[in-house]
Amino acid sequence: MPAFTFRPNERLKSRKTIGNLFKTGNSFGMYPLRAVWIEVEQLPGNCPFQMTVSVPKKRFPKAADRNRIRRQVREAFRLNKHRLQPTQTPPPKPIALMILYTATEQLPYSAIEEAMIRLVKKLGRRG
Repeated sequence: MPAFTFRPNERLKSRKTIGNLFKTGNSFGMYPLRAVWIEVEQLPGNCPFQMTVSVPKKRFPKAADRNRIRRQVREAFRLNKHRLQPTQTPPPKPIALMILYTATEQLPYSAIEEAMIRLVKKLGRRG
């Protein structure tokens, strides 16, 4: 049974890594989400990924709206991240992942979760 938690070592906080995401990262979109990711040599705590979420201030000027969307995206990821867990031997390199919310309006959680499932499945098939 997969652990449906989002541990502190799974959060991407490194400014250097986030900068590298936008310089050299791969990306693809699953409306209303866009994933930008790179393979890294090693992550703290030997976790297979680190993730962060970004919601544009330009489209959602109220912090409460941005925070709600961010929480919904994180929750959808938390419930579906088990699809990213390595099942191959040897396991693939760990990834640093940023998920951008690209819609111009707040969508229901069901739409966000559906996009997250497709996004995580596609990331799981990498390499």
